[in-house]
Amino acid sequence: MTCQTYSLFVLSVIMIYFGRFGDSLILAQLQNDIDQLKADFNSSHSDVADGGPIFTDKLINWTERNEKRIILSQIVSMYLEMLEKTDTSKAHVRHISEELYTLKRSLPDGLKKMNDLMDLTKLQMSDLKIQRKAVNELFSVLQKLVETSTSLKRKRSQSQRRCKC
Repeated sequence: MTCQTYSLFVLSVIMIYFGRFGDSLILAQLQNDIDQLKADFNSSHSDVADGGPIFTDKLINWTERNEKRIILSQIVSMYLEMLEKTDTSKAHVRHISEELYTLKRSLPDGLKKMNDLMDLTKLQMSDLKIQRKAVNELFSVLQKLVETSTSLKRKRSQSQRRCKC
């Protein structure tokens, strides 16, 4: 897959993943719109390949459905931000934006979760006050981890009992 097809690929993955497009005619129209958008951005320029893909390589590490919803929500937001700064008088730009907004509405909590992760990365763990708070919360955090771990083991055990392979 060439770098020029990454935006189509990512957009297609997002839309198919959320069940938005079972109709190949709609996806074909969207592909046409994206081809026009590629022309607008001159995406066949040689520098597009520099540094590899910006979105598709990130999707590899997000394997669970809920995890993917978080990262895809952020990617959709970034596409929308990019398209808001383009010529919205063009029909293909409006169509792509409308479809992305529709998808965005199906991802209500992705941005909140992404912001939570970003907030965690900003914590100054060398700050004594932060350290005190963290120590106060340590037992609760460990309880949540144990509950989650126990729940996953129980689910695995139940699914193994059901399977009479």
